[in-house]
Amino acid sequence: MNKKTNVELQALVEKATAGDKKALETLVTSVQDIVFNLSLRMLGTFADAEDATQDILLKMITHLSSFRGDSSFTTWVFSIAANHLKNYKKHMFAHYPLSFEYYGDDIENGKIQDVPDLTQNVEKDILAEELKMSCTNVMLQCLDTESRCIFILGTMFKIDSRIAGDILEITPEAYRQRLSRIRKKMADFLGHYCGEYGNGKCKCKDRVNYAIQNHRINPLQLDYTTATEIPIKTILDVKSAMEDIDDLSQDFSFCKPYQSPEQTKHLIQELLDSTQLSIIQNS
Repeated sequence: MNKKTNVELQALVEKATAGDKKALETLVTSVQDIVFNLSLRMLGTFADAEDATQDILLKMITHLSSFRGDSSFTTWVFSIAANHLKNYKKHMFAHYPLSFEYYGDDIENGKIQDVPDLTQNVEKDILAEELKMSCTNVMLQCLDTESRCIFILGTMFKIDSRIAGDILEITPEAYRQRLSRIRKKMADFLGHYCGEYGNGKCKCKDRVNYAIQNHRINPLQLDYTTATEIPIKTILDVKSAMEDIDDLSQDFSFCKPYQSPEQTKHLIQELLDSTQLSIIQNS
């Protein structure tokens, strides 16, 4: 992902809507990783995030001519993505909602000692890391959709409260208050239960086989530990054309950003190759 200024992105939008396919490809490439990472945190699994990313980028392409420059291009993309994801019903956790009470009870009472070795010769340390990243990401599903979006925008992307308020159609004051409460709820849960990020008794390495048995991780399909991690600064650079961040960005180190999976990149490229620019110009 290359950092681009708002002026450069605006120029690319104008070229793309005028029929420049290379400009369109550059625009999509510049935001596909932030769209994927927002989708991953909002939906909880790589597979669902990949599907949603394609939907959002298609929506961005087909609505590109409606961008008027009243906000930065990246803010506009965040608004499209956030609205799409808040109403997204096709992901797994839309059908199997979670709660902090359920998660806590499972940590306290899960029969982890009764499960045989299911690691299939995959190193337990690798599986423990996969579980840690999966668990903390899935934990976000315990929040309601709006709260989840607030937490991700404020904690992972460190978006200024004024911009986030515009994206979510709430006041900056309401956003700051809700972000503070949500971060406290997340920190309290981690502090009480999690032995990785807090003082709890839950240790990922002890729960690997239990997690495999309950289909929370798959030794033969490791999404997080095989994904290409990118520096958080790269994500922040992409949205640097937005206004300066405020001081609400407490560090939750499990919010690691990743490159879009290769399969997603290929599908997006196929989409771009098949896109008729008349769709953009006439949308």
